[in-house]
Amino acid sequence: MPGTQQEPRTDGSQLLGLAGFVLAVAAVAVVGGLASADAGGVYARLAQPAWAPPSWLFSPVWIALYVLIAVAGWLVWRRAGWRGARGALTLFAVQLVLNAAWTPLFFGAEMRLAALVDIVLLLAVITAMIPAFARVSRTAAALLLPYWVWVAFASALTFAMWQLNPGG
Repeated sequence: MPGTQQEPRTDGSQLLGLAGFVLAVAAVAVVGGLASADAGGVYARLAQPAWAPPSWLFSPVWIALYVLIAVAGWLVWRRAGWRGARGALTLFAVQLVLNAAWTPLFFGAEMRLAALVDIVLLLAVITAMIPAFARVSRTAAALLLPYWVWVAFASALTFAMWQLNPGG
């Protein structure tokens, strides 16, 4: 947003801000972890497309993505502040909520259609978030690209799993 960017924060508040973004993203990871205690078992018993990744791949991918998401959000906040990046940071908050909802829907409640709707909405929000972040920090926007790719893939996988496993 032209005219709203500030000089990057250089005092101790930037570390507190980073901690806040890390904690927000970590809370999403905890919700996912609690909701997916039996995810490996659920995943193994579902009919899957031939291109479905092995279950062990999800944890390391999500850990890396959560780090990128937290840093991207922090970079935008650091550059523009809450007021200067209100729209971008609102999208950030919305994607966190949608991200947190997917695992309980898919694994906990085994509501695959609801999980599909959730992840399609998540992909749409990330798609809007990338250019919103780019207006403040191109680096932050670039950090979100692997997240977009993974969620696009996960959307296709969720759709396939919903199709192959009726009743969910």
